[in-house]
Amino acid sequence: MFRYFPTNYVWNLSVDLAIEMGARIGEIEEMCAPLLEASKQPDAEGTKAFRQSWVSMGEKLCELADEDDAHGRHISAGDKRQRASIYLMTAERMLGHGNPVRPALYARFQEVFQKGIVQSHANCERVEIPYGNAHLSGLLVRAEGVQGRAPLLVQVNGLDSLKEMKYFVGLPKLLAQRGISSLVIDQPGTGEALRLHGLTAVYNSEIWASKVVDWLEQRDDVDPKRIGLEGVSLGGYYCPRAVAFEPRFACGVVWGANHDWRDVQKRRLEREGSFPVPHYWEHVRWVWGAKDMDEFMQIAENVCLDGVLDRIKVPFLVTHGEKDSQIPLKWAHRTYEQLVNSPRRELKIFTDREGGVQHSSFDNSANAGAFIADWVAEALGGRVA
Repeated sequence: MFRYFPTNYVWNLSVDLAIEMGARIGEIEEMCAPLLEASKQPDAEGTKAFRQSWVSMGEKLCELADEDDAHGRHISAGDKRQRASIYLMTAERMLGHGNPVRPALYARFQEVFQKGIVQSHANCERVEIPYGNAHLSGLLVRAEGVQGRAPLLVQVNGLDSLKEMKYFVGLPKLLAQRGISSLVIDQPGTGEALRLHGLTAVYNSEIWASKVVDWLEQRDDVDPKRIGLEGVSLGGYYCPRAVAFEPRFACGVVWGANHDWRDVQKRRLEREGSFPVPHYWEHVRWVWGAKDMDEFMQIAENVCLDGVLDRIKVPFLVTHGEKDSQIPLKWAHRTYEQLVNSPRRELKIFTDREGGVQHSSFDNSANAGAFIADWVAEALGGRVA
């Protein structure tokens, strides 16, 4: 794990995630060097300084992109805007719920991201999936070299990630090279679903996952018999739960197991384990729509996979980092052990040898992502050579 800030895990997590998304080390240095003292301050004070520094870099890149536009250099402008959106997104993610600047910063990040994708001609299309009185937004990345219907892996967030984060980290690109399409979504409790539509998380993830499959089955570029599901971090709970109750999924993958999230919350109340974001308890109440801690802890009691996984009858991959400081490794073993009816269950622990030992491999996703992409290609009929 790259530790720019010696005493602040949450900030280091954000820096490492940004690097995995494509940040440049010179820009990281420029943003972070002035923040060393601020990283030791309480959340509210430190986070303000973090936001200002990272937003400043994002806006500087947008100014440079404007200069490229003036010369007709739109591909270069698009590349800069994509990187700017990484910095704006990182700054927004660090803010507490209710921070008055958060809505405008989220809107700005979305604007910059979308323009960057278009200008750089990226293999990425924004889609909207009907859901109740609103919709779930997604990013569709198409398989390369496939004519007609292609297999597809749906990819879902954890507690505090965004679909754009998962897109930038690169699993969709790895899958596209292997003949697998991707649909990365902001499910209830994350991204646009939470921020723009007030859709909070639900423990029975099959409710929204089934709607996604319904939508995919209507497309003429997706093979309805070869749709898989992957979840990162808290998605390590959402994904197995959805695959257990939605039999149309052809395989499942967790990038970081999360078998008993209720127990994780109890341990966090006792200050065990690392928090993923500042203002953690405020954030989880927002995500789950809980008015207070008592209601949140009651909701969390449902977020456990015991008694569920024997319903899964498709191939399933469980991965975990050996040194995960957020979710204990024992929960990966528990998930694997309970997949008793999966015809092809596999447990992969990422070690120092291949990297990706931290939570959901945020410290080094390259080899972990390639392993997952190869496994999915083999399970859904893609290619690995």
